Amino acid sequence: MNRAFFSVVRSLTIVALAALSLTSLAQAAEEKKAAAPDVAKGEALYTNGDAARGIPACASCHGAAGASTIAQNPKLAGQHEAYIYKQLMNFKGPDRKQAIMTTYASMLSDDEMRNIATYLDKQPAKPGAAKNKDTVEAGKRIYRAGIAEKNVPACAACHGPTGAGIPAQFARLGGQHQEYTSAQLMNFRSGARKNSIQMTTIAKRLSDDEMQAVADYIAGLH
Repeated sequence: MNRAFFSVVRSLTIVALAALSLTSLAQAAEEKKAAAPDVAKGEALYTNGDAARGIPACASCHGAAGASTIAQNPKLAGQHEAYIYKQLMNFKGPDRKQAIMTTYASMLSDDEMRNIATYLDKQPAKPGAAKNKDTVEAGKRIYRAGIAEKNVPACAACHGPTGAGIPAQFARLGGQHQEYTSAQLMNFRSGARKNSIQMTTIAKRLSDDEMQAVADYIAGLH
């Protein structure tokens, strides 16, 4: 009887220890998931890069605090954290190949991407201005109302009337460089960029002139 009793106790102890172990693992996973991004580390990596790993400063292309002054490189200040993180993830895969960004994004850990994204989200968005007064009205119509006869929806429906966007899903567009915005529309149309089914569909319905007009109007949104 004693042997049977101790056998039961041993079995119960094993079950209890297994349950405790599973609970501890679940708690550790939850703590890791809930860990907040480190803005200071994001700023340091964005500003200085990591020479030991061959990662250049993001600021060398995208400007101090995300205020890019190079028309081909997007302004990142004020861009949604979740959207930046998604784009960095996409650069690692097949849907958004770009020689420079694919190379460097592949060197970043998940935490580093979140840190950088959070840092940029907290920077004040930089304003821009429309340059072509001859097309600004056409761009305004496309952005606000779309092009009904071509089944092009209003850009504002997803990106907001001021270009503020929706985190993760739709980028902040207001104030973005005209050259960058039009280049991305062309990439969606050609299939060079594949990470948004909606944008691929819409871009295929736009002419070069329509892309240029709406990109120029977007630059002046704030």
